[in-house]
Amino acid sequence: MPDLSVQVNGLKLPNPFVIASGPPGTNANVISKAFDEGWGGVVCKTVCLEADKIINVAPRYARMRAQNSKEVIGWENIELISDRSIEVWEDEFKRLKDAYPDRVLIASVMEEYGKDRWSEIIERCAACGVDGFELNFSCPHGLPERAMGAAMGQNPELLREVCAWVREATDLPFWAKMTPNITHITEPARASLESGADGIAAINTILSVMGVNLDTLRPEPTVEGYSLPGGYSGKAVRPIALRMVMELATMMFGESEAFLDRSISAIGGVESGEDAAQFILLGASTVQVCTGVMIHGYGHVKPMCDQLESFMDKHGFESIEEFRGHALKYFSTHAELVERQRDAREKKKQEREIGKDTQWEGDRFVEQSDMLVSNK
Repeated sequence: MPDLSVQVNGLKLPNPFVIASGPPGTNANVISKAFDEGWGGVVCKTVCLEADKIINVAPRYARMRAQNSKEVIGWENIELISDRSIEVWEDEFKRLKDAYPDRVLIASVMEEYGKDRWSEIIERCAACGVDGFELNFSCPHGLPERAMGAAMGQNPELLREVCAWVREATDLPFWAKMTPNITHITEPARASLESGADGIAAINTILSVMGVNLDTLRPEPTVEGYSLPGGYSGKAVRPIALRMVMELATMMFGESEAFLDRSISAIGGVESGEDAAQFILLGASTVQVCTGVMIHGYGHVKPMCDQLESFMDKHGFESIEEFRGHALKYFSTHAELVERQRDAREKKKQEREIGKDTQWEGDRFVEQSDMLVSNK
Protein backbone atom coordinates (compact mmCIF):
# COMPACT_ATOMS: atom_id res chain seq x y z
CA MET A 1 0.00 0.00 0.00
CA PRO A 2 1.36 3.48 -0.87
CA ASP A 3 2.63 5.62 1.99
CA LEU A 4 0.74 8.94 2.11
CA SER A 5 2.81 10.44 4.93
CA VAL A 6 4.86 13.55 4.25
CA GLN A 7 7.82 15.13 5.99
CA VAL A 8 7.79 18.87 5.41
CA ASN A 9 9.89 21.55 7.12
CA GLY A 10 10.55 19.18 10.01
CA LEU A 11 6.86 18.33 10.46
CA LYS A 12 5.53 14.79 9.99
CA LEU A 13 1.98 14.49 8.63
CA PRO A 14 0.12 11.19 8.15
CA ASN A 15 -1.14 12.43 4.79
CA PRO A 16 -0.78 15.62 2.70
CA PHE A 17 -4.37 16.84 3.27
CA VAL A 18 -4.52 19.94 5.48
CA ILE A 19 -7.52 22.01 6.59
CA ALA A 20 -6.97 25.49 5.16
CA SER A 21 -7.40 28.61 7.25
CA GLY A 22 -11.05 29.63 7.33
CA PRO A 23 -14.38 28.47 8.77
CA PRO A 24 -13.34 24.77 8.94
CA GLY A 25 -10.65 25.72 11.49
CA THR A 26 -12.60 28.33 13.40
CA ASN A 27 -12.43 26.84 16.93
CA ALA A 28 -11.14 23.89 18.97
CA ASN A 29 -14.36 21.93 18.49
CA VAL A 30 -14.16 21.78 14.69
CA ILE A 31 -10.36 21.36 14.70
CA SER A 32 -10.80 18.32 16.95
CA LYS A 33 -13.34 16.96 14.48
CA ALA A 34 -10.81 17.37 11.67
CA PHE A 35 -8.14 15.49 13.60
CA ASP A 36 -10.60 12.74 14.53
CA GLU A 37 -11.55 12.29 10.87
CA GLY A 38 -7.92 11.86 9.84
CA TRP A 39 -6.77 15.14 8.30
CA GLY A 40 -2.99 15.40 8.06
CA GLY A 41 -2.95 18.83 9.69
CA VAL A 42 -5.01 21.92 10.41
CA VAL A 43 -4.34 25.60 9.81
CA CYS A 44 -6.61 27.51 12.17
CA LYS A 45 -8.69 30.50 11.15
CA THR A 46 -6.45 33.57 11.11
CA VAL A 47 -5.73 35.07 14.54
CA CYS A 48 -4.89 38.68 15.34
CA LEU A 49 -4.19 40.67 18.52
CA GLU A 50 -7.29 42.88 18.41
CA ALA A 51 -10.19 40.60 17.58
CA ASP A 52 -12.71 43.12 18.93
CA LYS A 53 -12.21 45.05 15.67
CA ILE A 54 -13.39 42.03 13.65
CA ILE A 55 -17.13 42.23 12.95
CA ASN A 56 -18.63 39.85 10.40
CA VAL A 57 -21.88 40.33 8.50
CA ALA A 58 -24.52 37.88 7.29
CA PRO A 59 -25.12 36.61 4.75
CA ARG A 60 -21.48 36.51 3.71
CA TYR A 61 -21.34 33.72 1.10
CA ALA A 62 -22.55 33.35 -2.48
CA ARG A 63 -22.32 30.19 -4.57
CA MET A 64 -22.07 29.50 -8.29
CA ARG A 65 -23.68 26.27 -9.45
CA ALA A 66 -23.21 24.36 -12.68
CA GLN A 67 -25.95 24.97 -15.23
CA ASN A 68 -28.90 22.58 -14.82
CA SER A 69 -27.23 21.11 -11.72
CA LYS A 70 -26.87 21.77 -8.02
CA GLU A 71 -23.12 21.12 -8.19
CA VAL A 72 -21.22 23.99 -6.57
CA ILE A 73 -18.36 25.04 -8.82
CA GLY A 74 -17.56 28.42 -7.28
CA TRP A 75 -17.88 30.05 -3.87
CA GLU A 76 -17.45 33.67 -2.86
CA ASN A 77 -17.02 34.89 0.70
CA ILE A 78 -16.75 38.28 2.37
CA GLU A 79 -15.84 36.70 5.70
CA LEU A 80 -13.19 38.27 7.90
CA ILE A 81 -10.51 36.63 10.02
CA SER A 82 -11.27 35.20 13.47
CA ASP A 83 -13.37 37.37 15.76
CA ARG A 84 -12.22 35.36 18.79
CA SER A 85 -9.65 36.89 21.13
CA ILE A 86 -6.02 35.88 21.23
CA GLU A 87 -6.56 34.81 24.85
CA VAL A 88 -9.27 32.34 23.79
CA TRP A 89 -7.03 30.99 21.04
CA GLU A 90 -4.12 30.57 23.45
CA ASP A 91 -6.28 28.40 25.68
CA GLU A 92 -7.58 26.34 22.75
CA PHE A 93 -4.14 25.86 21.21
CA LYS A 94 -2.94 24.40 24.51
CA ARG A 95 -5.96 22.11 24.86
CA LEU A 96 -5.67 20.90 21.27
CA LYS A 97 -1.98 20.05 21.61
CA ASP A 98 -2.64 18.26 24.90
CA ALA A 99 -5.36 16.18 23.25
CA TYR A 100 -3.54 15.62 19.93
CA PRO A 101 0.20 15.82 20.68
CA ASP A 102 1.17 13.98 17.51
CA ARG A 103 -1.00 16.00 15.12
CA VAL A 104 0.16 19.09 13.24
CA LEU A 105 -1.49 22.36 14.29
CA ILE A 106 -0.54 25.48 12.33
CA ALA A 107 -1.44 28.94 13.64
CA SER A 108 -2.50 31.35 10.93
CA VAL A 109 -1.69 34.90 11.99
CA MET A 110 -2.19 38.34 10.48
CA GLU A 111 -1.19 41.68 11.90
CA GLU A 112 -0.66 45.31 11.04
CA TYR A 113 2.76 46.52 9.96
CA GLY A 114 4.91 46.74 13.09
CA LYS A 115 7.68 44.56 14.47
CA ASP A 116 6.35 44.54 18.03
CA ARG A 117 2.91 43.35 16.93
CA TRP A 118 4.26 40.52 14.79
CA SER A 119 6.77 39.45 17.43
CA GLU A 120 4.11 39.40 20.13
CA ILE A 121 1.58 37.28 18.27
CA ILE A 122 4.25 34.81 17.13
CA GLU A 123 5.73 34.41 20.60
CA ARG A 124 2.35 34.05 22.29
CA CYS A 125 1.15 31.36 19.89
CA ALA A 126 4.48 29.52 20.00
CA ALA A 127 4.29 29.37 23.78
CA CYS A 128 1.02 27.42 23.43
CA GLY A 129 2.69 24.56 21.57
CA VAL A 130 1.62 25.13 17.98
CA ASP A 131 3.78 23.31 15.44
CA GLY A 132 4.26 26.17 13.02
CA PHE A 133 2.79 29.27 11.46
CA GLU A 134 1.12 30.46 8.31
CA LEU A 135 1.45 34.22 7.78
CA ASN A 136 -1.70 35.55 6.15
CA PHE A 137 -0.39 38.02 3.59
CA SER A 138 -3.30 37.38 1.28
CA CYS A 139 -6.84 38.00 2.56
CA PRO A 140 -8.37 39.84 -0.42
CA HIS A 141 -11.02 41.83 1.48
CA GLY A 142 -11.47 43.40 4.88
CA LEU A 143 -8.95 45.51 6.83
CA PRO A 144 -7.00 46.92 3.85
CA GLU A 145 -7.14 50.26 5.64
CA ARG A 146 -4.87 48.67 8.26
CA ALA A 147 -2.45 47.41 5.58
CA MET A 148 -3.29 43.81 6.47
CA GLY A 149 -3.74 40.74 4.29
CA ALA A 150 -3.35 41.23 0.54
CA ALA A 151 -2.61 44.92 1.07
CA MET A 152 0.65 43.76 2.66
CA GLY A 153 1.17 40.71 0.46
CA GLN A 154 1.24 42.74 -2.73
CA ASN A 155 4.37 44.55 -1.52
CA PRO A 156 7.48 42.32 -1.65
CA GLU A 157 9.55 44.74 0.39
CA LEU A 158 7.04 44.69 3.24
CA LEU A 159 7.06 40.90 3.18
CA ARG A 160 10.83 40.84 3.24
CA GLU A 161 10.78 42.90 6.41
CA VAL A 162 7.90 41.11 8.17
CA CYS A 163 9.29 37.63 7.44
CA ALA A 164 12.61 38.71 8.91
CA TRP A 165 10.79 39.80 12.08
CA VAL A 166 9.02 36.46 12.30
CA ARG A 167 12.23 34.52 11.68
CA GLU A 168 13.86 36.43 14.51
CA ALA A 169 10.92 35.71 16.83
CA THR A 170 10.71 31.92 16.36
CA ASP A 171 12.59 28.80 15.32
CA LEU A 172 9.32 27.09 14.36
CA PRO A 173 8.64 26.63 10.63
CA PHE A 174 6.43 29.20 8.95
CA TRP A 175 4.75 29.49 5.55
CA ALA A 176 3.99 32.77 3.82
CA LYS A 177 0.52 32.64 2.27
CA MET A 178 0.43 34.37 -1.09
CA THR A 179 -2.29 36.41 -2.74
CA PRO A 180 -3.21 35.56 -6.36
CA ASN A 181 -4.34 39.17 -6.83
CA ILE A 182 -0.98 40.25 -8.20
CA THR A 183 0.76 40.21 -11.56
CA HIS A 184 3.73 38.01 -10.62
CA ILE A 185 3.21 35.78 -7.58
CA THR A 186 6.87 34.77 -7.57
CA GLU A 187 8.07 38.23 -6.53
CA PRO A 188 6.50 38.36 -3.04
CA ALA A 189 7.20 34.66 -2.61
CA ARG A 190 10.90 35.11 -3.34
CA ALA A 191 11.11 38.03 -0.91
CA SER A 192 9.47 35.92 1.81
CA LEU A 193 11.78 32.97 1.24
CA GLU A 194 14.90 35.13 1.19
CA SER A 195 13.90 36.51 4.60
CA GLY A 196 13.50 33.12 6.21
CA ALA A 197 10.11 31.65 5.31
CA ASP A 198 10.27 27.85 5.30
CA GLY A 199 7.58 27.55 2.67
CA ILE A 200 4.91 29.18 0.56
CA ALA A 201 1.17 28.56 0.84
CA ALA A 202 -0.76 29.43 -2.33
CA ILE A 203 -3.21 30.52 -3.38
CA ASN A 204 -5.65 32.48 -1.29
CA THR A 205 -9.00 33.42 -2.81
CA ILE A 206 -9.33 35.52 -5.95
CA LEU A 207 -10.93 38.94 -5.59
CA SER A 208 -14.28 38.74 -7.33
CA VAL A 209 -17.90 39.79 -7.73
CA MET A 210 -20.05 36.67 -7.80
CA GLY A 211 -22.86 38.30 -9.76
CA VAL A 212 -25.80 40.64 -9.79
CA ASN A 213 -29.31 39.46 -8.95
CA LEU A 214 -31.44 40.31 -11.98
CA ASP A 215 -34.61 40.51 -9.91
CA THR A 216 -33.33 42.87 -7.20
CA LEU A 217 -30.57 44.45 -9.33
CA ARG A 218 -28.24 44.09 -6.34
CA PRO A 219 -24.83 42.38 -6.17
CA GLU A 220 -24.40 39.08 -4.31
CA PRO A 221 -23.94 38.37 -1.46
CA THR A 222 -26.30 41.17 -0.46
CA VAL A 223 -26.21 42.66 3.04
CA GLU A 224 -28.97 45.20 3.61
CA GLY A 225 -28.99 45.74 -0.14
CA TYR A 226 -25.24 46.33 -0.48
CA SER A 227 -22.10 44.25 -1.03
CA LEU A 228 -18.38 44.44 -1.76
CA PRO A 229 -15.92 42.33 -3.79
CA GLY A 230 -15.00 39.12 -2.00
CA GLY A 231 -12.78 36.06 -2.26
CA TYR A 232 -13.60 33.46 -4.94
CA SER A 233 -12.78 29.79 -4.28
CA GLY A 234 -13.92 26.29 -5.23
CA LYS A 235 -13.11 23.99 -8.11
CA ALA A 236 -13.51 26.79 -10.65
CA VAL A 237 -10.29 28.42 -9.41
CA ARG A 238 -8.20 25.24 -9.59
CA PRO A 239 -6.66 25.91 -13.04
CA ILE A 240 -5.47 29.32 -11.85
CA ALA A 241 -4.08 27.84 -8.64
CA LEU A 242 -2.30 25.10 -10.61
CA ARG A 243 -0.67 27.70 -12.84
CA MET A 244 0.54 29.77 -9.90
CA VAL A 245 1.85 26.73 -8.00
CA MET A 246 3.72 25.73 -11.16
CA GLU A 247 5.28 29.19 -11.36
CA LEU A 248 6.27 29.09 -7.69
CA ALA A 249 7.76 25.60 -7.97
CA THR A 250 9.71 26.59 -11.09
CA MET A 251 11.15 29.57 -9.23
CA MET A 252 11.88 27.60 -6.06
CA PHE A 253 13.11 24.29 -7.42
CA GLY A 254 13.99 24.82 -11.06
CA GLU A 255 15.78 28.14 -11.49
CA SER A 256 18.35 27.63 -8.74
CA GLU A 257 19.07 25.43 -5.75
CA ALA A 258 18.57 28.20 -3.21
CA PHE A 259 15.12 27.01 -2.11
CA LEU A 260 15.32 23.24 -2.48
CA ASP A 261 14.82 22.84 1.27
CA ARG A 262 11.61 24.90 1.25
CA SER A 263 8.08 23.74 0.55
CA ILE A 264 4.80 24.60 -1.15
CA SER A 265 1.41 24.05 0.46
CA ALA A 266 -1.04 24.22 -2.43
CA ILE A 267 -4.55 25.63 -2.11
CA GLY A 268 -7.29 26.08 -4.67
CA GLY A 269 -10.27 23.93 -5.56
CA VAL A 270 -9.08 20.61 -4.13
CA GLU A 271 -12.04 18.25 -3.72
CA SER A 272 -10.54 14.87 -4.67
CA GLY A 273 -7.39 12.80 -4.45
CA GLU A 274 -6.87 13.36 -8.17
CA ASP A 275 -6.95 17.12 -7.61
CA ALA A 276 -4.31 16.74 -4.91
CA ALA A 277 -2.15 14.57 -7.18
CA GLN A 278 -2.05 17.35 -9.78
CA PHE A 279 -0.73 19.89 -7.28
CA ILE A 280 1.84 17.41 -5.98
CA LEU A 281 2.96 16.67 -9.55
CA LEU A 282 3.60 20.42 -9.82
CA GLY A 283 5.81 20.49 -6.73
CA ALA A 284 3.51 20.82 -3.70
CA SER A 285 4.26 18.82 -0.55
CA THR A 286 0.85 19.37 1.03
CA VAL A 287 -2.58 20.42 -0.22
CA GLN A 288 -5.04 22.53 1.73
CA VAL A 289 -8.83 22.35 1.58
CA CYS A 290 -11.37 24.90 2.81
CA THR A 291 -14.34 25.25 0.45
CA GLY A 292 -14.35 21.50 -0.15
CA VAL A 293 -14.92 20.93 3.57
CA MET A 294 -17.77 23.45 3.58
CA ILE A 295 -19.43 21.50 0.76
CA HIS A 296 -18.60 17.88 1.67
CA GLY A 297 -17.78 17.89 5.39
CA TYR A 298 -14.78 16.77 7.44
CA GLY A 299 -15.23 13.09 6.55
CA HIS A 300 -14.37 13.87 2.94
CA VAL A 301 -10.69 13.37 3.74
CA LYS A 302 -11.18 9.60 3.70
CA PRO A 303 -12.28 9.28 0.03
CA MET A 304 -9.60 11.80 -0.94
CA CYS A 305 -6.95 9.61 0.69
CA ASP A 306 -8.37 6.54 -1.05
CA GLN A 307 -8.33 8.32 -4.42
CA LEU A 308 -4.75 9.48 -3.94
CA GLU A 309 -3.71 5.95 -3.00
CA SER A 310 -5.42 4.60 -6.14
CA PHE A 311 -3.53 7.11 -8.28
CA MET A 312 -0.25 6.08 -6.69
CA ASP A 313 -1.05 2.38 -7.10
CA LYS A 314 -1.82 2.92 -10.77
CA HIS A 315 1.60 4.44 -11.42
CA GLY A 316 3.59 2.33 -8.97
CA PHE A 317 4.46 5.20 -6.64
CA GLU A 318 5.19 4.14 -3.07
CA SER A 319 5.58 7.63 -1.58
CA ILE A 320 4.55 11.22 -2.23
CA GLU A 321 8.16 12.24 -2.89
CA GLU A 322 8.44 9.77 -5.75
CA PHE A 323 6.19 11.89 -7.97
CA ARG A 324 6.35 15.34 -6.40
CA GLY A 325 7.30 17.84 -9.09
CA HIS A 326 7.34 15.22 -11.86
CA ALA A 327 5.23 17.30 -14.26
CA LEU A 328 7.32 20.47 -14.01
CA LYS A 329 9.81 19.34 -16.65
CA TYR A 330 7.08 19.19 -19.25
CA PHE A 331 6.42 22.93 -19.31
CA SER A 332 8.10 24.87 -22.09
CA THR A 333 7.85 27.97 -24.25
CA HIS A 334 5.65 28.38 -27.31
CA ALA A 335 8.74 28.73 -29.52
CA GLU A 336 10.06 25.40 -28.23
CA LEU A 337 6.67 23.74 -28.77
CA VAL A 338 6.77 24.85 -32.41
CA GLU A 339 10.27 23.41 -32.77
CA ARG A 340 9.30 20.13 -31.09
CA GLN A 341 6.31 19.75 -33.39
CA ARG A 342 8.41 20.50 -36.46
CA ASP A 343 10.96 17.87 -35.41
CA ALA A 344 8.23 15.32 -34.72
CA ARG A 345 6.64 15.86 -38.13
CA GLU A 346 9.99 15.50 -39.86
CA LYS A 347 10.72 12.30 -37.97
CA LYS A 348 7.31 10.91 -38.85
CA LYS A 349 7.85 11.81 -42.50
CA GLN A 350 11.20 10.02 -42.54
CA GLU A 351 9.67 6.96 -40.93
CA ARG A 352 6.96 6.84 -43.59
CA GLU A 353 9.38 7.06 -46.53
CA ILE A 354 10.55 3.80 -48.05
CA GLY A 355 14.20 3.11 -47.46
CA LYS A 356 14.17 -0.69 -47.45
CA ASP A 357 12.11 -3.32 -49.22
CA THR A 358 10.83 -4.58 -45.85
CA GLN A 359 8.98 -1.29 -45.31
CA TRP A 360 6.46 -1.87 -48.11
CA GLU A 361 2.91 -2.45 -46.88
CA GLY A 362 0.09 -3.94 -48.93
CA ASP A 363 -2.56 -1.61 -47.58
CA ARG A 364 -0.42 1.48 -48.21
CA PHE A 365 1.27 0.37 -51.44
CA VAL A 366 -0.11 3.16 -53.65
CA GLU A 367 0.52 5.82 -50.98
CA GLN A 368 4.08 4.62 -50.48
CA SER A 369 4.70 4.56 -54.24
CA ASP A 370 3.48 8.15 -54.49
CA MET A 371 5.90 9.20 -51.74
CA LEU A 372 8.80 8.03 -53.91
CA VAL A 373 7.80 10.01 -57.01
CA SER A 374 10.07 13.00 -57.68
CA ASN A 375 7.99 14.86 -60.30
CA LYS A 376 4.62 15.10 -58.56
